[in-house]
Amino acid sequence: MKLIKYVLIGLVALMLLAGMFTGGLAVGYFASGSNIFPTMGSPINSPILPSVTLSTPEGADEGTPADLQTLFKPFWEAWELVHNQYVDQPVDDVALMQGAIRGMLASLGDQHTSYMDPQEFTDANAGLEGTYEGIGAYVDTSGEYLTIISPIKNSPAEAAGLRPGDRIIAIDGEDMTGIQPELARRRVLGPAGSVVELTVSRGDEPEPLIFEITRAQIVVASVEHEMFENGIGYIKLNTFGDTTSNELRTALEEIMANKPRGLVLDMRNNGGGYLQTAVEVASQFIPEGVVLIERYGDGREDTYDARSGGLATDIPLVVLVNQGTASASEIVAGAIQDYERGKLVGMTTFGKGSVQIWNPLSDNQGAVRVTIAKWLTPLERTIHEIGLAPDFEVDLTEEDFEAERDPQLDKAIEVLEQLIGGTATE
Repeated sequence: MKLIKYVLIGLVALMLLAGMFTGGLAVGYFASGSNIFPTMGSPINSPILPSVTLSTPEGADEGTPADLQTLFKPFWEAWELVHNQYVDQPVDDVALMQGAIRGMLASLGDQHTSYMDPQEFTDANAGLEGTYEGIGAYVDTSGEYLTIISPIKNSPAEAAGLRPGDRIIAIDGEDMTGIQPELARRRVLGPAGSVVELTVSRGDEPEPLIFEITRAQIVVASVEHEMFENGIGYIKLNTFGDTTSNELRTALEEIMANKPRGLVLDMRNNGGGYLQTAVEVASQFIPEGVVLIERYGDGREDTYDARSGGLATDIPLVVLVNQGTASASEIVAGAIQDYERGKLVGMTTFGKGSVQIWNPLSDNQGAVRVTIAKWLTPLERTIHEIGLAPDFEVDLTEEDFEAERDPQLDKAIEVLEQLIGGTATE
């Protein structure tokens, strides 16, 4: 583990160097060994700085394996230059360290591998744990702007009218162009009762939309359920968090006690969560077999099998999905579709098919989220950046939403009636 740690630090060093020497306007000095020369961009009368000897800080090599000391040398030289020459002293060593880690992970080119500082790590887990303060929406931070995946039911975001795909281009009047989406996300969070103004770019709307939203204490209910008058059970799965498996089992026990004719599983706008929870959820509907396959970069594979004891493995089933159905939701939907256990109704899903591990760092310094594998459905279909195509495609338009119509749910019930009667076809 120590070797891995040192390799990590070495890579951080290279990224810190890259950040120092590529950012900003080149009007400084170029150091080579102990000689300093004006760059081509320097003014003619630039002052000549005194010669400096670049060296490793005292004690820095003591914890570095001998075979990595050459790799580490540029890092410590850069560290010394910042501490000796940067105009605004003292510098923030923690900020330097965190910035170097961010740069290193960004160089991998994977939108889902990233560094989270301590507050970001806490915020990222808040939704899965059940409560937090903000507007109540699942978001995507991998693009140019912070983008809504889905508003949480009964949240301020939903009440204000935010929609999946909305891009937040300004917060409280401040342009978010060029601002990291993760930083934008943190600006949207805030104490319950406070107001945030979001400027949103939406699809084909010719002009940006402005929403004033009062933040609230957000309670994320994993599972909602009810029985329809036609004898069909309905379960809305909102996330895959700490309590989801137990909540789902309780909901199914209540529904199955009413002897339903069929079941609608609604995973629209479910942004995902824990992989293990996805396996447990799928096991309630699939009696046996592989739920998903994890494929690593070296070709190794791990398989996750359905667990015995599912409560709804035989009942006719239809699953609702849309553009906000992502990650763990797609694992469950993909397995159900592959085994022809039920039909998918709605729109093509988000397409988040990679697996991340969140590794907490020492001394409460946040966490590193690393993509370790990509997952495949039981039939070895990949959905990463593709999504799952529904068996029956049905859109839900802005007009439907305003009129409180749900043609997707209507179609799901229609298909379920056909399944009950043995006549459902794509």
